[in-house]
Amino acid sequence: MFDKKSAAAPALCNSRCVCLVSSGGGGRGGGGGEGLRCVLVKNLEFEPLSTTALILEDRPANLPAKSLEETQRHKMEYEEMVAGAKRREVKEAQRKKRQMKERHKQEDIISNAMVIWNTEILPHWDTMKGTRRVRELWWQGLPPSVRGRVWSLAIGNELNITPELYEIFLSRAKEKWRSYSETSSVNDSESEGASLADRESSLDLIKLDISRTFPSLFIFQKGGPYHDLLHSVLGAYTCYRPDIGYVQGMSFIAAVLILNLEEADAFITFANLLNKPCQMAFFRVDHELMLKYFAAFEVFFEENLPRLFSHFQTNNLTPDLYLIDWIFTLYSKSLPLDVACRVWDVFCRDGEESLFRTGLGILRLFEDILLQMDFIHIAQFLTRLPEDLQPHTLFSAMANTHMISRNRRWAQVSVTLQIEAIFSLIWSE
Repeated sequence: MFDKKSAAAPALCNSRCVCLVSSGGGGRGGGGGEGLRCVLVKNLEFEPLSTTALILEDRPANLPAKSLEETQRHKMEYEEMVAGAKRREVKEAQRKKRQMKERHKQEDIISNAMVIWNTEILPHWDTMKGTRRVRELWWQGLPPSVRGRVWSLAIGNELNITPELYEIFLSRAKEKWRSYSETSSVNDSESEGASLADRESSLDLIKLDISRTFPSLFIFQKGGPYHDLLHSVLGAYTCYRPDIGYVQGMSFIAAVLILNLEEADAFITFANLLNKPCQMAFFRVDHELMLKYFAAFEVFFEENLPRLFSHFQTNNLTPDLYLIDWIFTLYSKSLPLDVACRVWDVFCRDGEESLFRTGLGILRLFEDILLQMDFIHIAQFLTRLPEDLQPHTLFSAMANTHMISRNRRWAQVSVTLQIEAIFSLIWSE
């Protein structure tokens, strides 16, 4: 009777029953062979094992049966659908394989480059930095492990700032913040009479900007591992250069340096970087000088990308609408961070010219897209560039950008425009 009952068990199963096959030896009574157990389950939903579970081979009983022609058509459609899914899976697997291969290749390149930089270049920096081989390696991107040191050496320390001097200005900043918090209500009532530098070096503005610095990384915001460090570097700088104070955009530059250098070295490099002519012109908001930089940029813009230049002119899109943000943050806000670091590599090698070459490279890379856009969409696009932008595509566009106009390089064009501005100012007086 037991065997008959077991044999009949499958017939009792329905959509609310789970049938399990068990091998011998697992039960309390022992014994071999296979048994079939049916467990009644309420409202149990199964995930399909494959896409076949989504297709009803036969229509429900209350509907007419499928014709042979319809059955064949549905079968062909299903097979085509499955084949398409398999093709997509194979394509995706191949893409991931290529991506992994490229990643391993890049890791090998970086590993080899790191050895060269550490053993051959950095120990002999002064004699090696200008050689063709080093400049080519530099263009390919600095290994992350040596990036901070190379930046620091390339930017230099003309201001002769020491770690001890940093500690002095940091102490002043902390004292200033303490007194600021104690007298914040008084400062608020007298803010109208405060100078621009005083207002912009305020704790509130620095705090606000830090909260907006690389928000996706969650490391510079309140409670993050680098929040206090960034706060210290920016605060110390406002005490070191009260004539400049804090200007929006500085937080991005300081943050990138902090990611690659120790605290005191980051401050030293930060102060010296901002002391460069181009950065000083922008952070002091020297309108006349900024206009000359924009004019020089447009000379090379028209030379390299005449169609896009004309399109921008037609839409009244002037360089200040996108260049200011790029220069103020050295592209670290608009570009993905890894790409921005590559831009910084070349900036440390070539100086301010590379910043404007990068801008032209971006415009060249997205020329076809930008030609289809109007004023508003161009401005929005250039403010926040695509997150999937790859370094090699940007640097390929930059390599095809020539910084020579009528046999004059960037420095010559820029200086000529600045001299003309000085003479124009003298004559007007």
